[in-house]
Amino acid sequence: QVRLLESGGGLVQAGDSLRLSCAASGGTFSSYAMGWFRQGPGKGREFVAAISWNGESTLYADSVKGRFTISRDNAKNLVYLQVNSLKPEDTAVYYCAADGDIVRLRGGSPYYLGRGTQVTVSS
Repeated sequence: QVRLLESGGGLVQAGDSLRLSCAASGGTFSSYAMGWFRQGPGKGREFVAAISWNGESTLYADSVKGRFTISRDNAKNLVYLQVNSLKPEDTAVYYCAADGDIVRLRGGSPYYLGRGTQVTVSS
């Protein structure tokens, strides 16, 4: 059983940056693709970014390309999401996800999902 714990969210202004972190425990971290999803107010959950088990491949939603960067540290069982140039429409709960298959993760049904961290962007 993999447990995921997100941190780093907060209330920021448009144009600001944050770094979200996700600490994984209970499994072999380096064997999982990792990713981030978000769910804004009144919206469904949407894919944000994913990274392969070795960090060599990354995927991004079109809405965040060029502004968000996903990375991982397999030695520390951590995955990060650097979010820059934040916009009010980025306001959402951000969830960390893990799956043995990056394609399945990207498809929106990751095997493991954290409880989320709130990011609120004011205009």
